[in-house]
Amino acid sequence: MNGRVFPLKFDSDSIARRENTLSNQRIAQMLNQKLPLWYQISQSLRAEIFARAPDAPTRLPTEPEIAAQYGVSIITVRQALKVIENEGLISRHRRLGTFIVPQAVPNRPLMLLGTLETVFAQQASEQSELLEKKRVRVSGSLSEHFRGVSEVIMFRRLRKDKGIPVSYAVNYVLPEIGKRITEKQLRTQPMTKVLRDELGVNLRRIEDSVEAQLATPELAQALKIDLMSPVLFFTGISYDEKGPVDIAHIHYRGDRFKFSVGFDVDAKRERLIVK
Repeated sequence: MNGRVFPLKFDSDSIARRENTLSNQRIAQMLNQKLPLWYQISQSLRAEIFARAPDAPTRLPTEPEIAAQYGVSIITVRQALKVIENEGLISRHRRLGTFIVPQAVPNRPLMLLGTLETVFAQQASEQSELLEKKRVRVSGSLSEHFRGVSEVIMFRRLRKDKGIPVSYAVNYVLPEIGKRITEKQLRTQPMTKVLRDELGVNLRRIEDSVEAQLATPELAQALKIDLMSPVLFFTGISYDEKGPVDIAHIHYRGDRFKFSVGFDVDAKRERLIVK
């Protein structure tokens, strides 16, 4: 076990660079009051665990430290930790602390709906290789979303974990935003996180869909899998207050990801909460 404490950033690295500090109160304001706090914190912790560097410390901060960062009670933190402990992502040892289980990280759940941290978690990887960045004309299905836009900037990326290709992503971004995105930013960060944290795009909504497909020759070669192997095809459309800013088409290897969605019933409000 590593004696150093894992530096949970709570997605604040780029904000810290712009403003030098991020108060606990501001972190708490990032939480969506329409979703259970324990669920959102578990998603944020999961995202940070998935995005950690291989040589990063494995010991998490203490419960009071995490509670202070989010502005919640220790009971809420314990609920969040219990969720990721049940998934096998962490192990807890009395008097020693809570530790990430590195070997449990590669097989990630691919989930729909929830929080931005869910998106970050499923798109995080050890390294992303930018294969291509160029302007393309808006046509076909893109025209349905980018109305009145003639061109967008396309990014093709191959994401890897421990040198193994795990997903192939193609993003179409509005040109005024896409021209500001650098290869360095995309090397270790999901596109959605770059948009929100690095460029300050005010993301208001994300629409996700997923379907099963079979690997084409191009995909099989990129992901180093057999032709016609099962893959999960993910589409994510990110909106700001004006409309779509990014459309992501991502193919995930079927042997490295699984699709998972669950429903919690809020009896008091008599509605379903997706987690």
